[in-house]
Amino acid sequence: MIRSELIQKIAEENPHLYQRDVERIVNTIFEEIITAMARGDRVELRGFGAFSVKKRDARTGRNPRTGESVEVAEKYVPFFKTGKLLRDRLNGK
Repeated sequence: MIRSELIQKIAEENPHLYQRDVERIVNTIFEEIITAMARGDRVELRGFGAFSVKKRDARTGRNPRTGESVEVAEKYVPFFKTGKLLRDRLNGK
């Protein structure tokens, strides 16, 4: 499912809301998650999962084409851990 499909589904299930309002709500939710993660905060949606940021240390990598060593700088990457409810539903429980 992509963002526009999510917006469409929510709009269909809530006919009293305008499509543009649903779009604004969804965009606000995603923007708040992104902003919190950019600050290094953890975002937990009970039953669904938790978004957090993990630090990857600097390391020496290899260029697969030439085999030459390449220094890879430290970086931060998004991480998602599923919640129990989501895991159970995916496994048919």
